[in-house]
Amino acid sequence: MIEGLLPEPILRLAERVVEENAAAGRSVVLAESCTGGLVAAALTEIPGSSSVLDRGYVTYSNEAKMEMLGVPSDIIETFGAVSVACVWAMAKGALERSNADVAIAISGVAGPGGGSPHKPVGTVVFARVTRDSLKDPEGELRQFEGPGRAAIRREATICALELLLP
Repeated sequence: MIEGLLPEPILRLAERVVEENAAAGRSVVLAESCTGGLVAAALTEIPGSSSVLDRGYVTYSNEAKMEMLGVPSDIIETFGAVSVACVWAMAKGALERSNADVAIAISGVAGPGGGSPHKPVGTVVFARVTRDSLKDPEGELRQFEGPGRAAIRREATICALELLLP
């Protein structure tokens, strides 16, 4: 059993991410919104994570997404912060502002409020961009069922960690 700040399944997965990325000589950068830094926290619970984690951005507000990551305001105005277009721009911006090889971005509606008919609570979007595929991003929209804000954020953290595996 791994002891740490976060639940054991998250820590086991974070350990795999650190080990496998270190073995591949690959570093990562994170652009987190609804997870509020949980992905970075999971990675930094693992000894040796400094060889893998370049940096992390917690861009919770739309202003932070625009200022820190260069997300164009028209993307947020047209598609919203919880959109594949937005997380792709977040990941691209994080990668461009770092020395990392791969970027993951996460944005979503963790609840209990803030949902809409088109983007209900539990809607989370992810993007992965690598240095060698800046023009070919991967994006994914997931619907997590809860129960509650913490469960949605934990599930989003697990999904993001899985995307970081080489």
